[in-house]
Amino acid sequence: MLELDQLAECHKALGDKTRLHILSLLKVESLCVCELVEVLQITQPAVSQHMRKLKQAKLVKEQRKGQWVIYSLSGEDFPFFRTFLDSLPDTSAEIERLKASGLKVICQ
Repeated sequence: MLELDQLAECHKALGDKTRLHILSLLKVESLCVCELVEVLQITQPAVSQHMRKLKQAKLVKEQRKGQWVIYSLSGEDFPFFRTFLDSLPDTSAEIERLKASGLKVICQ
């Protein structure tokens, strides 16, 4: 059974429109902060703050590739998380626009 503190942290992280947008993007594929900046049109520090909160809530994980940090979904601690992700809008078109503009390969 999940701890109430852990559940509360998760639900607080889910209570923000930008973080929901990030999760819906990561549902499509893993992304770097700089790619999220481009899609979300917010500053790198703002994206990093959102990622910090999602990471603290154990909803995303990071992998370092040189100087880049690539984020992907986690959430295995929460049985409802995969079902919740299915309720998020499809953002694959936004990822395709990022690729079409040549910005998806920045961090590779």
